[in-house]
Amino acid sequence: MAKKWNMIVDVARCDNCRVCFIAVKDEHNGNDFPGYAAAQPAQGHKWLDIQRKERGTYPMVDAHFMPTMCNHCDDAPCMKVARDGAVRKRDDGIVIIDPVKSKGQKQIVDACPYGTISWNEEQQIPQHWIFDAHLLDTGWTKTRAEQCCPTDVYRSVKVEDEEMQRIAAEEGLEVHRPELGTRPRVYYKNLHLITHCFVGGTVVTDIAGIEECAAGVEVVLSKDGREISRTSTDTFGEFKIDKLVPNSGDYHLEVSGAAGRFSGDFELGADSRYLGVIKLGAA
Repeated sequence: MAKKWNMIVDVARCDNCRVCFIAVKDEHNGNDFPGYAAAQPAQGHKWLDIQRKERGTYPMVDAHFMPTMCNHCDDAPCMKVARDGAVRKRDDGIVIIDPVKSKGQKQIVDACPYGTISWNEEQQIPQHWIFDAHLLDTGWTKTRAEQCCPTDVYRSVKVEDEEMQRIAAEEGLEVHRPELGTRPRVYYKNLHLITHCFVGGTVVTDIAGIEECAAGVEVVLSKDGREISRTSTDTFGEFKIDKLVPNSGDYHLEVSGAAGRFSGDFELGADSRYLGVIKLGAA
């Protein structure tokens, strides 16, 4: 089997510095690469973009950043609507939108369910991130985004599909919006930071009116009588349970420590929740 390119993106490592965004701009702005891509317009296009996701409410809030780009899908919708071979899939897995054959074919932009294909109004062509195919074909082993990233968000991998699936399973990698069935070649690590919710709270002891942070207290989250997750509070008495499906309904929380016990129910909607201060041993 042929080895194919894949990109692994670690959401937890991205701090929105946007050096990768600038690197793609620097590579393609004003530069024409015949057979690969025409020059990117000076403004408007975001072939590699960063999405922001904030979760939770004060005082428990987090923000994470998700780089997005052409997924180089194996079952690419853009290929299905393209005419005259304007979009092709290379043997190494990279999708190329031909800068000549694609002229006037705006339906290629509309077909992408991820919104990662841009329309060049001046040249009347669709354009996307080409996985730096023009550089890889000359011997490069990393894309410019990976090369310049100061926090090691990106990892280019060229392996057989079977090996990539093994890596994905071993490292807990996911693709964005798998329900679309497009079979992307961009994999995400820690994608739950964007797609899922957390619940958290602060546990304190209340003895004779004196409140103190309750560290090391056991917290158990259940749903429909089945344990979902178990954790302990930190030094500040805080706990956080992640990877919960949005709008997943009713949950039951049990908090227990030397100072007492708490039991309660709550409902999880579309957003993460801070459950407030939970007191153990209150009079």
